[in-house]
Amino acid sequence: MKAEKQKIPKDGSTEERIKEAAKRLFTQKGFAAVKTRDIAEESGINLALLNYYFRSKQRLFDIIMMENMQQFIQGTIMKISESNIGIAEKIETVVIAYIDMITANPYLPIFVMNQMQNVPSKLVEKMEPVMKPIRANFIKQLEEAMEKGEIAKIHPFHFMANLVGLTIFPFIGKPLLQRVSGVTNEEFATLMQERKKLVPKWINMILNPG
Repeated sequence: MKAEKQKIPKDGSTEERIKEAAKRLFTQKGFAAVKTRDIAEESGINLALLNYYFRSKQRLFDIIMMENMQQFIQGTIMKISESNIGIAEKIETVVIAYIDMITANPYLPIFVMNQMQNVPSKLVEKMEPVMKPIRANFIKQLEEAMEKGEIAKIHPFHFMANLVGLTIFPFIGKPLLQRVSGVTNEEFATLMQERKKLVPKWINMILNPG
């Protein structure tokens, strides 16, 4: 009778160290350029141990992104579904949260865009059941405010395009924007913090043109 192979318990501290190392490398080099061996070296472990914990670079990346998205949803998106919070406050909440999250995880927008191009996209599939009712409630509140004359009439698509574009595009277009404007990484970071106040003002000016 063969002896059962003993299962090695996983160490939470090692797992977190691997994820932190992977985040740093994904931020510096981008997903495609990072090898599993790079992550293992950055973590101070051997490649076999990394594979034991996460099996592949893609799985590690997916776990990191899912944790980031879940944290974002729990801390921010759920708040905008509350009916007693006005549109202006919700806009400010979302803008600040997006900028903070992407500043900490600058590779996230490109990853999400790439995921949405995949058919099927596992990340989008997992997030959609949570996001759909929240999105529907927010759009309903927006349309009700338009009907009451509280804000200008605008198609929800334009509203979402302005919100996402003004908040997220600077991070996606950072290399181009830095090239044409000449700002350094430090100046870029400062400007992104300024946009926490500016973007809500710009969007509210569109919604309240009078």
